[in-house]
Amino acid sequence: MINVSDQHVQHAPRSLIVTLYGAYGRFAPGPVPVAELIRLLSAVGVDAPSVRSSVSRLKRRGLLLPARTTEGAAGYELSAEARQLLDDGDRRVYATAPHGDEGWVLAVFSVPESERQKRHVLRSRLAGLGFGTAAPGVWIAPARLYAETRHILGRLGLDGYVDFFRGEHLGFTPTAEAVARWWDLAAIAKEHEAFLDRHARVLHAWERRSDTPPEEAYRDYLLALDSWRHLPYTDPGLPARLLPENWPGTRSATVFRALHERLRDAGARYAAMGPATSAEK
Repeated sequence: MINVSDQHVQHAPRSLIVTLYGAYGRFAPGPVPVAELIRLLSAVGVDAPSVRSSVSRLKRRGLLLPARTTEGAAGYELSAEARQLLDDGDRRVYATAPHGDEGWVLAVFSVPESERQKRHVLRSRLAGLGFGTAAPGVWIAPARLYAETRHILGRLGLDGYVDFFRGEHLGFTPTAEAVARWWDLAAIAKEHEAFLDRHARVLHAWERRSDTPPEEAYRDYLLALDSWRHLPYTDPGLPARLLPENWPGTRSATVFRALHERLRDAGARYAAMGPATSAEK
């Protein structure tokens, strides 16, 4: 049951492979055979050449490691770095409760002009982790994002350029107004609305059914998870009192959690990692 609107949405093969490992592959008893990757990605419309090409890129980035299964088939397993990234992401992707007030973490950085490329990478990473810009060289996020940010900047060798501080906003601008300056809330809302356009109708269709066929559940869940898992990084999860009324993020989180509860376990039966049928590379 592929969402009609999702047929017109491009899910990048590389992203789908990461999503597959995050949802199911990392719990496999050993390396995931290449043949299984091809089978499981075929179910969401990715052809075999695209799987192989994307796996090669993830291998070059150090996220996937080549390994042989106990049957001798070629396969791939997650690197320690990739497992850390997925573990960090779980706290965002599968959050089950609205976030309350917890204070802020400030990232203040200074990068020499001779290393301006690192400044660009640092800005990109902070933005990608959900930080807003409070002032030039001063980035802000809810305090719970500190540990994950520290892991990632340390891994990239950027920790020497950054100082972190915890604190609270005391004024003079009311915090809700300041938040609207630090983040582009309208752009974030559009991301949530796009998720709802793609996946709310999928949930409604499942709610009218009493059966949950594994292959259909797997396909709809993987596409929903692939769309959703980027959102908790675009949206830092601000307290409700600081957000506009009728914030669509509340509805999109409800839709994702309902799809997760309905489809994940049934999809796992389809994604069960069995013995490889070939030893292709």
